[in-house]
Amino acid sequence: MRRLGYLLTLAMAIVLVATSGFAQDGKLKIKVTPAQAYVFVDGNAIREGSHSIPLSPGKHTVVVVNYGYKISTQDVTIEAGKSTPLEVKLDPYGDKVPAPYGRIMIEFKPQGKAAVLLNGKTPGYFVGNVDEFNHDWWWHQELLVPPGTHQVTITREGKELYAGSVTVKAGEKVIIHVTNSGKLETKPWKRGDDLTKKAPLPRFTAGMASATVVVAPTKILSFSASPTTVNCTQSSSLSWTTADAVDTTIDNGVGVVPNNGSSSVTPLATTNYTLTAAGPGGIVTNASSVNVITAIPATLTANPSDLHYRKIGDKVITQDSSTVTWTTSNAGTVTIDGQKVDPNGSEIVKAEPADSSQVPDGGAARTIDETKNVTLNATNVCGGSATQTSAIHITGSVEPIPAVTLQSIFYPTDYPDKKNPQVGLVRSQQLALATLAGGFKKYLEYDPDAKLSIEAHADERGSKPFNQDLSERRVERIKQYLVDQGISADKVQTAAYGKDQPLDKATVSTLESTNPSAPPKARLADKRSDWLAYNRRADIVLLPSGKKSAQFFPHSADDSKLIWQVPKPPLAKVQADQ
Repeated sequence: MRRLGYLLTLAMAIVLVATSGFAQDGKLKIKVTPAQAYVFVDGNAIREGSHSIPLSPGKHTVVVVNYGYKISTQDVTIEAGKSTPLEVKLDPYGDKVPAPYGRIMIEFKPQGKAAVLLNGKTPGYFVGNVDEFNHDWWWHQELLVPPGTHQVTITREGKELYAGSVTVKAGEKVIIHVTNSGKLETKPWKRGDDLTKKAPLPRFTAGMASATVVVAPTKILSFSASPTTVNCTQSSSLSWTTADAVDTTIDNGVGVVPNNGSSSVTPLATTNYTLTAAGPGGIVTNASSVNVITAIPATLTANPSDLHYRKIGDKVITQDSSTVTWTTSNAGTVTIDGQKVDPNGSEIVKAEPADSSQVPDGGAARTIDETKNVTLNATNVCGGSATQTSAIHITGSVEPIPAVTLQSIFYPTDYPDKKNPQVGLVRSQQLALATLAGGFKKYLEYDPDAKLSIEAHADERGSKPFNQDLSERRVERIKQYLVDQGISADKVQTAAYGKDQPLDKATVSTLESTNPSAPPKARLADKRSDWLAYNRRADIVLLPSGKKSAQFFPHSADDSKLIWQVPKPPLAKVQADQ
């Protein structure tokens, strides 16, 4: 029983092992044409020809390559314990190869089926296997290459067996003794003369025991930029064509590109682009430049460049403006006095002095004469920059609010009368009105809506109608005088109150006590006459401010006696004082 149990256990173990092995293995049964084609699986060189290749279950990338034929690349799924058939027939590719030729011969007896790659390490650089390049008797196994330096790689089943640089000249043969530490031996190659005479030669020929691979030189047929000169941030198109290239790259950020094609580039500085084409026939380069214009043309003008500014009190009376116009090209960012603007445009710049603060009443006016610079700055991402400045000259003034001297106007008794409506406005009162008119005209520059209100009165003597007519003649005479001084009639309002709104004696007494023109003692003693004199007046109000004239009697005026006396003065005397 023990022996039986042991045998059963052993049998189960054998079954498990067999089952495990079956689960791990599958096969790729591949048939290739031409018969010399080489098989790569998952990037590893396996062997040439048609064979069954053990592979683990799953997806694999199978590449079949033979120089002179189009490469075949396809994915194959291997199932455990099964054989997956694959038939690959390669199509011939490429023209015959012209002379000159050099020859590379490889002596590597233990690895006769290893793949030989020139100038690269992917299947596209495959040129044959060692067994195709290791004899030179009455049959020939030879690798013909363009004269120059080539990087030779020998690999199989994921292992790099040899890598080295070989320089071959036309008409010479270089032997790589891989088994002798990679020693290189250069010999004359008489057969090269015969082959050169037969040129051009097919890329691949093979007999029962012979093979000739003629590698075409890698070429860059064209490489150009259009346009060759661009502004900053503009693009240029690089276009190229190559022949017999496997990998093609362009430096300066372009990277890997198709072997033939075009690519848009946007360099930020003048750039020399180098196209590198690599293939079994060598690695070649070509260059093309794109010139980048970084300069920024710019203009800036101000029209007009001379501006006027005037301010009275808190009001700006005159503030000219200038149109600043600018143009730029090839600019990314444009600013005017630090503010970002469009590359081309215009804006209004007002006259604005450095100090426009208000001058207090009674203060001295400030004269403005200064220059303001408007500055344009333009830059681009290519390092270009431009600065333009335009000067604006500002002249003018900042003035206080004009003073309007308001002084009540006084008349002699019963003047003007009906027969002489222009008589009675004596010289001192005319001067007061002239001073008022001069100040008011300047004030109108500050407040164009301002007006004067004239309010005329008469003393208590005489009837009400008489005094009403008298006060009307007084106010009209004052208005006419102001108009004669250059004040528009619509700026003067009038009112006549006759004897209806007299100043009382107490008010007159207070005025006299504060009168800057001190009254004579005799006039103070005659309070009634003084009171009557104060009521033969016209008050003046500045509108809309409501400022009212000072009601002080002009005792210091040369003609004050004529105005103050109670009896009506003779006409001739009044006329003489006008």
